Amino acid sequence: MQITSIAAIYFLFWVISAFLMLPFGVRTAEEAGEATVPGQAESAPVNFRPKKLMLRATVFAALATGLFLANYEYRWITVADIDILPKPPSAAD
Repeated sequence: MQITSIAAIYFLFWVISAFLMLPFGVRTAEEAGEATVPGQAESAPVNFRPKKLMLRATVFAALATGLFLANYEYRWITVADIDILPKPPSAAD
């Protein structure tokens, strides 16, 4: 596999993991016991830390990319393994 393909797969895993991790570890003003600013949405996060989110996404994307590449190399799971549709009847029947 080419390095550009690996980089593209890593980027896709990074974006997906970043979006999946957005709601974890974030608290609202009500949950944190802090006062809200007039006009502030009730669901607005108080302690959003993008650096921590990016670090988590980077680590998870690296692990997911490593597993993907190992599966690509050793063929643990193939398309035939996940094909759950029934086989079509043959034309001779």
